[in-house]
Amino acid sequence: MTMTSPAAQTPIARKISTNAVIRTVLANRSISRADIAKLTGLSKQTISEVVRDLEDEGWLKPAGRTDGRPGRNAVIYEINGRAGLAVSIDLGGTKIAAAICDLLGNVVAETKVPTDRRGGMHLVNQFSDIIVELASAAGTTADKLRLVVLGTPGVLDPVTGHINVAPNIPGVDAMDLRQVFSSRMGLPVIVENDVNLAAQGERWRGHGVEVDNFAFVALGTGVGMGIIANGALLRGARGAAGEIAYLPIGGDAFDPGGFTLGTLESAVGSVAMLRRYIGFGGRNASTVADLFAAFNAGESSAVAAIEETARLAAVAIAAVGATLDPELVITGGSIGARPELVNAIRRFLPRCTPYPPRIEISRFGNRAALMGGMGIAVERMHDDLFGVKLREA
Repeated sequence: MTMTSPAAQTPIARKISTNAVIRTVLANRSISRADIAKLTGLSKQTISEVVRDLEDEGWLKPAGRTDGRPGRNAVIYEINGRAGLAVSIDLGGTKIAAAICDLLGNVVAETKVPTDRRGGMHLVNQFSDIIVELASAAGTTADKLRLVVLGTPGVLDPVTGHINVAPNIPGVDAMDLRQVFSSRMGLPVIVENDVNLAAQGERWRGHGVEVDNFAFVALGTGVGMGIIANGALLRGARGAAGEIAYLPIGGDAFDPGGFTLGTLESAVGSVAMLRRYIGFGGRNASTVADLFAAFNAGESSAVAAIEETARLAAVAIAAVGATLDPELVITGGSIGARPELVNAIRRFLPRCTPYPPRIEISRFGNRAALMGGMGIAVERMHDDLFGVKLREA
């Protein structure tokens, strides 16, 4: 069978060939033209043409030469990560974390600043300033970036673009944040719930890489969950899947006060933990960090507070297990990342469910949502630039 010569290739055929080359280089990190030809089945002439074009356009770059093989050494090529840059932003009630990543998911520049508590357009202005400063630190300018992924607390309405149920971030529910931010920067903007991003970060490079069904449970000032079901993010009808803060656990589900923060969040969030500690007679802790220090010092009030919090969290995870049947539950957040609490949850789980899921603490700490944003940014860049998806649907 004679292969079609590159000169005779139609635009569609050339796009398919380019897709195959990029996919092969991404899978192998660095590779010679001869090995690309072997793995793709494309002719050496076609590979030479495609690689030359990709190198001329800046997408591929030489990375050395082969050695230890018979015959002449061949040039090895790899993706030029700097050819595509994107921004990931994690908006929190007190801090904003942001990073620029390249086509390979490498962090090029990163920062963390206090959140402008005035909210609304003040936040959009702050995002803009952060991006300009990060771009300068990365040796580029904001107009050279390809997209922004923004993680926020609350529920993103997929129709209106509005963010609902974000009491710690004033003003964001009064605007189409995605549209306003995109217009301000002149860049495509993807807005996503921060805990959903954390789950996608674990799916990208964390504990969930080889797990198709898992949940990321964030325990901190707020409580939330991101769900990966059959390999894909589960959003629900209104984008609110995983809002476990509203599980009727730990308090009176009919108390309308729970409609703001949620019954479960009011029982296991950091404020509740400190309130419980004081109720048990504790006097030596004013922050969650202090509380865990008192726990590790053996203070009985701190031990009781953390044990009770773990018991309620275990009941919530048992409820998640009964409805979603995840293979794995990954915990994160300022509380959920603490092994003292997670070890207690592991002890309580077999007492309240016959099928306790495996529990792991996130590898990323408070950077999980930021990682998820970078993962989405890299996937979108690969898809937009090369027609290559990181994961098949």
